[in-house]
Amino acid sequence: MDFDDTPDEAAWRAEVRAFLDEHKDELGQRAGARELDATVARRRQALLYDAGYVGVTWPVDAGGRGGTPMQQSIIDQEMARAGVPGLINLIGIGMCGPTVIYHGSEDQKRRYLQRLLRAEDLWCQLFSEPASGSDLAALRTKAVQDERGDWHVTGQKVWTTLAHLSDYGILLTRTDPDVAKHRGLTMFVVDMKAPGVTVRPLKQMSGGADFNEVFFDDVVIPDSERLGEVGDGWRVALTTLMSERLTLGGGGTEIGLSVEEVTRHVAAQVAALPPERQALVRQQLGRSYVSSLGIRYTGYRLLTALSQGNLPGPEASAGKLAGTTAARDLADLAVRVLGDDAVYGATADGSSTWQDLQAVLPGMAIAGGTNEVLRNIIGERVLGLPPEPRADKDKTFRELAAAGA
Repeated sequence: MDFDDTPDEAAWRAEVRAFLDEHKDELGQRAGARELDATVARRRQALLYDAGYVGVTWPVDAGGRGGTPMQQSIIDQEMARAGVPGLINLIGIGMCGPTVIYHGSEDQKRRYLQRLLRAEDLWCQLFSEPASGSDLAALRTKAVQDERGDWHVTGQKVWTTLAHLSDYGILLTRTDPDVAKHRGLTMFVVDMKAPGVTVRPLKQMSGGADFNEVFFDDVVIPDSERLGEVGDGWRVALTTLMSERLTLGGGGTEIGLSVEEVTRHVAAQVAALPPERQALVRQQLGRSYVSSLGIRYTGYRLLTALSQGNLPGPEASAGKLAGTTAARDLADLAVRVLGDDAVYGATADGSSTWQDLQAVLPGMAIAGGTNEVLRNIIGERVLGLPPEPRADKDKTFRELAAAGA
């Protein structure tokens, strides 16, 4: 693989870099782990979208640019280089939007997609439940259709990122308990402000509350908001999950702060350490740098495959698994060297410490597929190991629920 930019990629990189430099005051700088001024973040995303730098790979008729994954990767790299905060509607762009593009009606695409790209509407992904996280197909939130064709939804979701700020969400429900658990599911777009929707933020050990539990008490959803066919929700959900893993770990960019950023923060303190401890810290930084290169180049392999028209493979799972591990190692190292109260960024409501980041990152080992699920994917699809035994394969969901499975 040629790691140098082609002439077209170099020109694109120069264009993106010039825009970010010109608008650095409007775009702001990446702050701490808990920084989230929704109004400022929406305005930032709208500015980037209007310049052509959001939804680059989306089809033109969906509000995108019809560009390449490499163009998007260059934008991600240049935003990281310039310290520009990430997009507030990342879940909408990376997961919800592609699901609407592939499975939504023309009316849904017209109403939702461009507003999503400009962050006029924020979106969330309503999948996990108290009794079905990694085993997503075991979900119990039910949707029942009435004589008018509307659907009545009752149940609970949990660990829903940004639900407290969201205008819409994609909601996976059970519509038929008398078939195998993967076959009786249906996906909808849900208005997060609809009667019967209750959102309760969950306090995290970082001090923030980005995750939420969401309750549905006889929430009415028109059939026109269905995504895909009735009972075909698992196939629709796979579109979302594939996009999620690519968004979180498949593009070759670091999760959290890069090893170069961490090194800059700790350099002075490391130089003042006793020689024997200094050697240990340098060794850890070296290992982290090697890991980051592996993640980066594995991501480039995936981007090359996408550029050639191939579907994402297990590289996205491997990138996400390795990325979260490397990020946690770096945050742990910074806390050990600098101390719990050392600051790495300023936020609107104070400062963000390395310990804040250290507390946030374990959640990334759950989001987008737990480390255990990702290892299973790599074992089966890369190493050719046999799949785990599945005793529930030929049973209906109703039978499983009655058995307490």
